[in-house]
Amino acid sequence: MTASQTPPLQIGDYTLDSRLIMGTGGTTDLAALEKALVASGTTLTTVAMRRFSPETKTSVFSLLERLGIDVLPNTAGCYTVKDTVLTAELAREALETSLIKVEVIADEHTLLPDVVETLEATEQLADKGFTPLVYTIDDPASALRLESAGAAAVMPLGSPIGTGLGILNPHNLELITSRASVPVILDAGIGAASEAAQAIELGCSAVLVASAVTRAQQPEKMAHAVRLAVEAGHLSAQAGRIPKREHALASSPMEGIINPVEDLT
Repeated sequence: MTASQTPPLQIGDYTLDSRLIMGTGGTTDLAALEKALVASGTTLTTVAMRRFSPETKTSVFSLLERLGIDVLPNTAGCYTVKDTVLTAELAREALETSLIKVEVIADEHTLLPDVVETLEATEQLADKGFTPLVYTIDDPASALRLESAGAAAVMPLGSPIGTGLGILNPHNLELITSRASVPVILDAGIGAASEAAQAIELGCSAVLVASAVTRAQQPEKMAHAVRLAVEAGHLSAQAGRIPKREHALASSPMEGIINPVEDLT
């Protein structure tokens, strides 16, 4: 595994060495998952605490431990504040980490976050000493409220989980990143590596990818591609894009240009 080409990111007291966070959702083959994790260069991978059977859970956690990848437990499958806080506390006791990815889902069909419940859960978890990384909608006002409630990072979706529709509202995402004082991590909706680069160019500090890799025809190749895209997006954002113009601007000077010869026929 080669070192990341991007600088580490500070999230609360936690230092994230790779700006590509991986997910394990959609995984059916642990061997393929291992190859994808290695190819991604990730140092942090999220695991749903409520959806793994004991046997699978043991295997996934053993895999992450063997690869030296930190675990980011998440509360996927929770619909209420009570369930979310309980799941987080169980995760902290089992994994000895204060990191928690907060997911409070409104309904099973859209998998969109319930912002009201998410806000309350974030506040309670922050008060209990957790480091909440909070999945939310792409609404700048909600992102600021979550930050005030104690979110160590806000994680707006690009589009609904697992859709692969990419970033549906880049303007909103740019507004969120321009106003945030905590890291912004794009959480869901990516379908191709180029969309990871776009997220970083729009100001995101990192990207979380699950389905785009685990459900790709060749997960290992896609993981490598997303890794390179995150690095490319970071370089591009640092370099600074040219301003958009309404009219063309010649790339070569116009001075001294030869005038057209008049037609003598």
